[in-house]
Amino acid sequence: MESKIDILVTLDENYLNPLKVMLTSLYYNNPNESFNIWLIHERIPEEKINNLRKLTDFFHWKLNDIKIDNNLLGDAPTKKQYPKEMYFRLLAGEIIPNNINKILYLDPDILIINPIIDLWNTDLGDYMIAASTHTGMTDITTEINKIRLWNDNKYYNSGIMLMDLRKTRELIKLKDIIDTIDKYGNQLLLPDQDVLNFLYSQHIKEVAEEIWNYDTRKYLTYFTRSLSKHNLQWVMENTSILHFCGRPKPWDPKSNSKFTALYLNYKQLLNRIEKNY
Repeated sequence: MESKIDILVTLDENYLNPLKVMLTSLYYNNPNESFNIWLIHERIPEEKINNLRKLTDFFHWKLNDIKIDNNLLGDAPTKKQYPKEMYFRLLAGEIIPNNINKILYLDPDILIINPIIDLWNTDLGDYMIAASTHTGMTDITTEINKIRLWNDNKYYNSGIMLMDLRKTRELIKLKDIIDTIDKYGNQLLLPDQDVLNFLYSQHIKEVAEEIWNYDTRKYLTYFTRSLSKHNLQWVMENTSILHFCGRPKPWDPKSNSKFTALYLNYKQLLNRIEKNY
């Protein structure tokens, strides 16, 4: 029986087009894999879900559309800095069916440019999540975050996470998230990521950011830190996931980064696919 990789995305309708570009890149660079896509959302219109399903059907993937009832979150704060999608990601174990034990969460603002099977097969051991840090040149941000979040652990980016759902069901509780926001909300700079790191960083296994969560703003940092090894040729051959952190996003007219043209190429491939169904 063919084994499938379970992919989780949590977003609103404003990110559907970037999601389709991301899925297109996933398809072209993982030709030997099959995927189950789990989309958790609150209010994406059915016609837009059906449009997305045309793409996943074209790829011969299954799209699992899970619309969340407001009752799930109870008294959880939901405003601009605490979007509902933040909770959907952290509480995925409570939302995804219990027969799914592992899932790979992906932000929509990424490109997959090489196979991801090695990330999927990462041995988590006793860890709950595998994720990357974005350390910069001197790693000073890690020390700042240790002080800011009162722990001695590394600070992990929540945009790409391999999650052991058996452990998330055991360890991640909505009450703990709400209590953290109530107590420390004014000190949280990147709320969902800060909550993840404050509560659960000791349960996260680090995976190489240069491979699995490459911050496209930091080409010169990676290049310099690697003593000029990680040039564009190295990235195209070795990096699997490019993450377009910050702004402008690659679909914005103002974007002109080293990787904008690559993104637009996958956008063009998507456009060609959509003309054929």
